[in-house]
Amino acid sequence: MSEATKPSSTDGSAPQEADQDAVALVRRQYLESEQRFRSLLESLPKVAVQGYDRDRRVIYWNEGSTRLYGYTAEEAQGQLLEDLIIPAFMRDGVIQAHRAWIEKGVAISAGELELKHKTGEPVSVYSQHLMLNEHTDSPLLFCVDVDLSGQKRAHRELEFATRFDRLTHLPNRQTFEVDLDGLLDSCRRLGHGLVTIYVDIDHFVEINDALGYDQGDRLLVELTRRLRECQRATDLVSRVSSDEFVLAFPCAQLATDVRRVARRVQNVFRQPFVLDGRERQVTACLGVALFPENGDSSRELIRNADVAKNRAKLAGRGTLRFFQQKLHDELVRQHHLSARLEEALDNGEFSLHYQPQVSAASGRIENLEALIRWETSEGPAISPAEFIPLAERSGLIHRLGDWVIEEACRQQAEWRAKGFLHHRIDINISGRQLVRLDALKRFEDSLQRHGLGPRDIGIELTENILIEADETVLEDLRRLYHRGIRIALDDFGTGYSSLSYLKHFPVTALKIDRSFIHDAPMQPKDRAIMEGAILIGHRLGLEVVAEGVENAEQLSLLRDMHCDLVQGFFFFRPMPAQEIERLLSGFVAGHGGVSG
Repeated sequence: MSEATKPSSTDGSAPQEADQDAVALVRRQYLESEQRFRSLLESLPKVAVQGYDRDRRVIYWNEGSTRLYGYTAEEAQGQLLEDLIIPAFMRDGVIQAHRAWIEKGVAISAGELELKHKTGEPVSVYSQHLMLNEHTDSPLLFCVDVDLSGQKRAHRELEFATRFDRLTHLPNRQTFEVDLDGLLDSCRRLGHGLVTIYVDIDHFVEINDALGYDQGDRLLVELTRRLRECQRATDLVSRVSSDEFVLAFPCAQLATDVRRVARRVQNVFRQPFVLDGRERQVTACLGVALFPENGDSSRELIRNADVAKNRAKLAGRGTLRFFQQKLHDELVRQHHLSARLEEALDNGEFSLHYQPQVSAASGRIENLEALIRWETSEGPAISPAEFIPLAERSGLIHRLGDWVIEEACRQQAEWRAKGFLHHRIDINISGRQLVRLDALKRFEDSLQRHGLGPRDIGIELTENILIEADETVLEDLRRLYHRGIRIALDDFGTGYSSLSYLKHFPVTALKIDRSFIHDAPMQPKDRAIMEGAILIGHRLGLEVVAEGVENAEQLSLLRDMHCDLVQGFFFFRPMPAQEIERLLSGFVAGHGGVSG
């Protein structure tokens, strides 16, 4: 056989080697792919992947599964799924679902589950399932579980924050309202009453400012502990704001239980609180509203208890007040008046009346006190005692005060132009007006604008205002004093009344409060106070005015004590500008008591 006809030794082996190389390449790529897949599964920190055989025994357990469920791969290997991470109440359902998947092809739906940690603690996951080698005798089942514990924890924290107070862990106002409405339903069915108590810690801001917020928090936590101690299973306690709590107590016999329940809450404050290492006595004002008398819903009861609490605060520290309908009606009226104040200023509903001050000795009219009046367009006139405090609380006192100054100056300039040259007008200045540091400068500007001097317009202030005024205000008053402007100390004897203050204040006159004048003829003590005030005023070189003189007996007494000026209904009531003008012109006769 020639060389050309001999079969080549490589003709059969070359394809075989090529096939082997291809198989080796595929196998290597498969192993690399499997390794990359395993590496991927192991690198997912919050993804737990487990593999199971057809009998639900573990054949694969990644590091994420160990972190999520607490078992190592060695501990889990060969164990049944239901023995490892399935809670007892889910066991039968899981077994049936896996059998249906293998035997009938019914896939297990993905969803949120609460499985079990090695310690027995619940584990929240989002679980998804897949099957390899389906329709064979050796199917492989894989569970991919994503850890939801962080999300669940955040959700729980958010739910807690929306329903409970972070510091005290008490229900917040919204939760309390829902719980109280449920409690009221029970009271209706049983025919029981219910006591709602609103608690407001006195001067809590001062505790925070003086001792720090951590001590304020400590007080709130300790108060919460005490309130819980006096709470029965059916009672409710809530923190509704920084220093306010609301409590509800169902009572079988409301009439006999109310006082006992109120005392129980008051007793919480009997013992001092330890703050900043020292024992401190803390008080609170309490407002009480009753079901069904004062309200039929949680919101109505809470609101009415709050109204009663606000009244308690006006009465002083540690006070308790029960809700009364007239209190609410008054509050509604004040709210209405507050809303009407600014509108009334815009509409020109305010006016000034003037009450003469006459010489006790001669009966001659010396000065006029300007008094603001509100004649509403909707009904009867509103008393200054009612609308002035509202203006102070709302901040409208500045605008109202500016109007009074401007109107009094305008009227005085008009009277001066008509030849009425001898009667000064005195204006009342509110303490709230002096909070604005330019208040007295605006007063001086108005005088200058109308061409008036120190003898034309004076001012009246209460002694409390002067005592509380800062040095800037006192310096402005001293400047007015040295310019010759009359500054009267109004309502003398009703405030601090410390005689040492008189030598420091820049005042030119004292006005003795009407409360001493009224009873002086009958009460020796009032008469002695009045006589002493007149004597002290004269010794200090001050003019003395007696307010509220209503009869001849009072006038005679004041004359005997050499009081300078008298003012009151016995002589003249406050009158509009037109009547004052007629009076000054001689067309209106004075009261007979001022002559002789």
